[in-house]
Amino acid sequence: MIQFGKYHLPRRGRPLVMGIVNLTPDSFSGDGLVGDVDRAVAHARRQLEAGADILDIGAESTRPGAAPTPEDEELARLLPVLDELAAWDVPISVDTCKPRVMRMALEHGASMINDIAGMASAEALAAVAGSDCAVCVMHMQGQPRSMQQAPAYADVVGEVAEWLRLAVERCQAAGIAADRLVVDPGFGFGKTLEHNLDLFRGLASDVWGGLPLLVGVSRKSMLGQITGREVGGRLAASVAAAVMAAQQGAAIVRVHDVAETCDALAVWSAIVLGGKDE
Repeated sequence: MIQFGKYHLPRRGRPLVMGIVNLTPDSFSGDGLVGDVDRAVAHARRQLEAGADILDIGAESTRPGAAPTPEDEELARLLPVLDELAAWDVPISVDTCKPRVMRMALEHGASMINDIAGMASAEALAAVAGSDCAVCVMHMQGQPRSMQQAPAYADVVGEVAEWLRLAVERCQAAGIAADRLVVDPGFGFGKTLEHNLDLFRGLASDVWGGLPLLVGVSRKSMLGQITGREVGGRLAASVAAAVMAAQQGAAIVRVHDVAETCDALAVWSAIVLGGKDE
């Protein structure tokens, strides 16, 4: 089981599906809903009705080349939508690396903090340690503005796994229990296509410490590099990647296209697991 605040979601054969609710004006995938609470809430409702197990709200762009969003602006985008969604019976993840935003998100009903900075600061750890929220620790080499300029690794799987192992140790030393922790290798965050492919092949290895893995490759540039398609044409590639992530043992897949992903995972589960998720 993974603890998401008051929710306890099973670790099962089929990954949990995390639906993306993007509150930025400059999303790489073109789905930003900044400043329109009604549209954002309607989009979240569609994600939930399509089968999402978790909703992930982000109010700061982390695409390659993105500049940081001021803290007050991020909160102004986030909180009106979070306040609406928090009344629903569903775990809500908030994608942020700012400690104050983490604290405010938890006060307004978030069940998970999804941190692209890997809980690297003492302030971030303090913001979540005393709660019962889930924490996703992600690996990133560099910062969003410059992370894709010259990423380099000698052994990408080993180095990312070791970085995450140390991040998990920091979290546990701060009082965050193992059943609250999820790790994300950070596809596309300071990685070339070959790095991403090596990481994907390594998902089923034993280097991740037994913690649940979150895989987020939906519509990303790695899929465009493989298929030659622009963002709007990456649905099939995104669904294929989600199924492959399931095959590799991912516990959560973070996706834009929830209905199509759920259908594909249902077929995969019926064939591979005999329809049994446990």
